[in-house]
Amino acid sequence: MRALLDTDILLDVALRRAKFFANSAAVLQWAESEPGQAAVAWHSLSNISYLLRPDARPFIRDLLAFVEVPGAGTDAAKQAVEFPMKDFEDALQAAAALAFRASYIVTRNATHYRRSPVPAISPVEFVAAVRRSSV
Repeated sequence: MRALLDTDILLDVALRRAKFFANSAAVLQWAESEPGQAAVAWHSLSNISYLLRPDARPFIRDLLAFVEVPGAGTDAAKQAVEFPMKDFEDALQAAAALAFRASYIVTRNATHYRRSPVPAISPVEFVAAVRRSSV
């Protein structure tokens, strides 16, 4: 199972958002235990850097030890522009998920991805799917 982790999942952990931390941390723990099976979009790193500054680099450095960053380029951007999604940033996430051949986009905002070519699921749903697949 391959997953693209939406920016909100990463920020839940980095900012230790009490309401969301445990479930999002479980997703990152899975990613760390399965190197190469999780990815983050290129622009997520920029968003994290901006929101966590000045302390972003250690978090990003640790993250890059076990996640992939699918290529970003003109073709992916053109693809994202054509997705029938309201939010272009979410469309970029979907394009990254396609490039990575992700099974899922893991996000707390699955409704934003209703028209995504890659299905979106919550951290709770993802952890449950991982447990089912390892039985």
